[in-house]
Formats: sequence, C-alpha cells, structure tokens
Amino acid sequence: MKSVSEHNGIVVVDKPAGMTSHDVVNRMRKMYKTKRVGHTGTLDPDATGALVLCVGSATRLAEFLSAAKKKYEAEFLFGVETTTQDTSGEITAAHNASLLNENDVQRLLPAFRGTIVQIPPMVSARHYEGKRLYELAREGIVVEREGREIEVSLFELTSFTPGERPTASFDIICSTGTYIRTLAFDLGRATGVGASMSKLRRVWVGENEETVFHVENAYSLDELQLRSEAGTLQETVIPLSQATASWTQVTLDETDLALIRQGRFISTNENSLADSYPVAVLNDEAELCAVARILEGTLRPTKVLT
Repeated sequence: MKSVSEHNGIVVVDKPAGMTSHDVVNRMRKMYKTKRVGHTGTLDPDATGALVLCVGSATRLAEFLSAAKKKYEAEFLFGVETTTQDTSGEITAAHNASLLNENDVQRLLPAFRGTIVQIPPMVSARHYEGKRLYELAREGIVVEREGREIEVSLFELTSFTPGERPTASFDIICSTGTYIRTLAFDLGRATGVGASMSKLRRVWVGENEETVFHVENAYSLDELQLRSEAGTLQETVIPLSQATASWTQVTLDETDLALIRQGRFISTNENSLADSYPVAVLNDEAELCAVARILEGTLRPTKVLT
C-alpha cells in the first residue's frame, strides 16, 4: 500500500472553533507527512465547518476550488456594533433593539440578495499598499476600501429571538469573497439598531448541496489523528477526478495526453463540447492529468499535473 504522502486529492475538515485555518493546515502537514497542503478559503478562528484542503499536487487546483460558492449557517446579534463586525470585537455602538421584530428583518433581506456591492472589513486579508487590512487594523489604522461586487443567491431567515438584543439565524449561499460579518453589519445598519455576527458555520463549498465538499463528509481533526495512527488516512482523500466531477471532463488516450503534457492544443472532435473552463483532462484510469480550456473546438492545457 502506498503511503498517504504519495496521495493527491482533497480532504474536507470540520474546523473547530478556536483555531485559525493555518493552524489546521499545519496539523494536516504533520499528519499527512507533506508540506504540500493548502486551503481553498479561510474560516475565521471562531467559525466552524467545512474547510476544503488540497493535498499534494491538488494544491495546483486551489485557485479553481476557491472560486466556488459557499453555504453558511450564521447567527447575527442585533443592537450591537463592534470593531470587527462580529462579537469578538470591541463594542463601538449599542442600542436597545427590543422593538425589532422578525417581519422587520424579513422585509430588508431582498435588498441583500443578488449582485450587491460590499466593502471589505478592516479585519480582512485584502491588501492595501502592500499590507493586509487586518495588519493595519491592529495598528489602529482605518483606510478607505473599494466596494466589490458579490453574489448572494440565498439569504433566508430561519429563526428570530426577540429581546433587547435580538438574535436571528440565517442560511446564506454566496460567491467567493463574501464577508458574512459585513452582511451582518450592513443589515444591522439597515434596521437602524446595528448588528454583529455572533456565529458562523460553513456547510458546503461547490455549486449546490450535492457537492462532495460538504460538512457531512468532513472529518474532525481528532478523527484524522486516529486514522493517522491507524494508517488509514488514505481513505479520507477525495480523488482529483471526483473533486472535479462538476467540471466538464474529457478522457484522452496516451497519444493525446502526451501532446497535452507538451502544452499542445488538440481538436476535441466532439461537437457536444461547448467552450468551457475549467476542463478536467483524465486518462483512461480516471486520473486527473491536466486542467484545460475548450475554445473554438480545441482543448488547450492551462495546468499539467504529474
């Protein structure tokens, strides 16, 4: 049996609260005995849920997997604004929000669905003049940030608990680059009483509920540690062909694969294959060999995996 360090694929971890995404990556590097481990989108230390990690040559797919949609279960606390837009920060404004009710929140949600512009929070990892915004925030510096378009395809209220500090739970499906804490902040401003994100759990990463990158398929770090000791970590790795199952997939023989590995374009010879990107190029053993683009009837490699 080949060792886990020879495997290339995706592992979905159910990240616990209290750890950074980088902490999880470091644990994984030790367990899987490789430095080639990377995540496809961070989760805040207080957040939990599906953290999709690339192992081995799968790290070359990180940019594609990072671009996928995400589903979250979130809780917002109304009546409080903080420096970090979540409840871990220092309170900057507080209001009695006892008059806020479920209908008030429901009426505002349509304005936050679809394509909207969001201003990244100061605690984000966005760059500004060579520094991360969170680095500036630690120095007490606040700078102007450009708004960015995001897509919120689902923003649904699932529960509401009234009171002086009401809480509300939401199901959210959004594009990459969306800050849920900023949705909380902006929704709070719209209510007139302010809000902060109090809980966050990532449910899945992909195109829909059927994605393999679902928290239901995730492993806890404790379970991975036990599997590491038992020598069964290889069972946790999702093969690259399965990880790219939602892409257009093309299977080639060795002759055409040799051309792809040389960076050559080849004719698809299949009218059913429309222009698309990314495309998973597989060998006859269903192993991912390259990422390509189909354009004008030709298959054009963009990344070759060994």
